[in-house]
Amino acid sequence: MAQKQVPKILARQLVAESRLLRIESIDLQFSNGEERRYERVQGSGRGAVLVVPMLDDKTMLLVREYAAGLHNYQLGFPKGLIDPGETPATAANRELREEIGYGAERLIELKSVTMAPAFFSASMTLFIGQQLYPERLEGDEPEPLEIVPWPIDQVDELLAQPDFTEARSVAALLLMQRWLQAEERI
Repeated sequence: MAQKQVPKILARQLVAESRLLRIESIDLQFSNGEERRYERVQGSGRGAVLVVPMLDDKTMLLVREYAAGLHNYQLGFPKGLIDPGETPATAANRELREEIGYGAERLIELKSVTMAPAFFSASMTLFIGQQLYPERLEGDEPEPLEIVPWPIDQVDELLAQPDFTEARSVAALLLMQRWLQAEERI
């Protein structure tokens, strides 16, 4: 498929900035001459990771933690930013040790995904963590996270949970399920 020419950036202006994000206004000119102003949120640029930890062949581990954007508690998989100097796999293992008290002997990279790419420049690498071993690191969470074991054969029940709504966790769950099905065929 032929690749489209990206619009030309005519002007950029910083609209707002916080500890985690920058909001930028950009004036664009498209290849057909049309001009538009967009706003985009730029993340840290470091990337992030999310891991589906598999305690054993039949059980995965989730965490229930406070989600400030929704002002409630959400069920999902361990996740976090990649620290400077870390690879995605190193960050994934660190996040596991911080959030659930386990490291992973084996990490399988599923896919790198973007979140709301129309206005947000962040990406996240999704992993499966296998062959877990107990090891805890101090994390930055303000309170202990609730660790929730979940049977792998109850994916539909997990998808029906009212507090399991985060798209990245849903995508990782479905990709993990597809990966497991492919492994069974080998």
